[in-house]
Amino acid sequence: MPEVLDLPGPAAVVDLDRLERNIHRIRAKADGGGVRLRPHVKTHKSVEIARLQFAGGTGPVTVSTLKEAEHFARSGFDDITYAVPLNPALLDRAAELAAKVERFHLLIDHPDLLEAVEGRPAPPLSFYLKVDCGYHRAGVDPEARASLALARRLHESQAANLAGILTHAGQAYRCRNREELLAVAKTERETMVRFASRLEEAGIPVPEISIGSTPTMAVAGNLDGITEIRPGNYVFHDRFQAAIGACSPDDIAFSVHGTVVGMYPERGRFLLNTGALALSRDPGADHLGRSFGFGEVYDPARPGEPPIGVIESLSQEHGLARAGADLPLLGAPVRITPNHSCLAAAGFERYYAVRGTRIEGEMQPCRGW
Repeated sequence: MPEVLDLPGPAAVVDLDRLERNIHRIRAKADGGGVRLRPHVKTHKSVEIARLQFAGGTGPVTVSTLKEAEHFARSGFDDITYAVPLNPALLDRAAELAAKVERFHLLIDHPDLLEAVEGRPAPPLSFYLKVDCGYHRAGVDPEARASLALARRLHESQAANLAGILTHAGQAYRCRNREELLAVAKTERETMVRFASRLEEAGIPVPEISIGSTPTMAVAGNLDGITEIRPGNYVFHDRFQAAIGACSPDDIAFSVHGTVVGMYPERGRFLLNTGALALSRDPGADHLGRSFGFGEVYDPARPGEPPIGVIESLSQEHGLARAGADLPLLGAPVRITPNHSCLAAAGFERYYAVRGTRIEGEMQPCRGW
């Protein structure tokens, strides 16, 4: 079999041993907590990896684009949640997909979308009410009277079904350690359980309570009152997750392989053929008060050894790295763990699946919107 060391890069590489461990860990947490696992497949966008998440079969998934939803539906996944508030201009496209799969859930957090749904003749669409549990990116305020009113309208609508409530504790990405992650996980669960109780007391059934981000699910021990979790990044992990305590560096299953194309010993720097298009420009956990850089650089021939450098600047096709103790050789292969594996992976048309340094196959992600 070909060797990963022979890839000139930039190339996206998935470590199957680490991937499988990560998948098993969250599956065990979901099973132990008695909740449904609906992984967010935007991390990898790959049917091959999604099937590994369901022991070779299919199961409920979360997506972030309609293109992903359509791609996974064509591959036999028939229980899909599109976890972005729906653009009203995409109603016809969403309804077309809903007619082809057993369950297709959409998100809503504003009454104007409901009005658009009710203004079109079609079978009812299934919606989760998106709830803000502290991230303040999207979702209704669970304490506001208007949120209760929107939930009631959804429940009583002839054009929409209320599937339940859903949240994403994205504020976990500003945490500094596991103790802070535990506090956010507690807030996430308690906010949703409390809001569900408020709705049910008002006579509005809440069939599902959906939560989950990789950082909160990495530490959450109490899932009482929750029906499903939706972590995504956990299959790959990345430098960000390791920095905030959601995983260890040895859990990172996704890396970008490249080549040293320049050496500057007088400055203690070396140049790589992996730029922003291969790694993204995500600044990572820069809130931790240090120069985080854009990726750690490893010698792929020496697994388990410390990094040989940190990428400190990026241009489109170049990465400039600050060297550790010694500079690598010109033309040497390198392995880079990116700050954000989801964004980095989205730049590639294929991933190489490896065990050790042996390439065992390829995976093709879907791309586009």
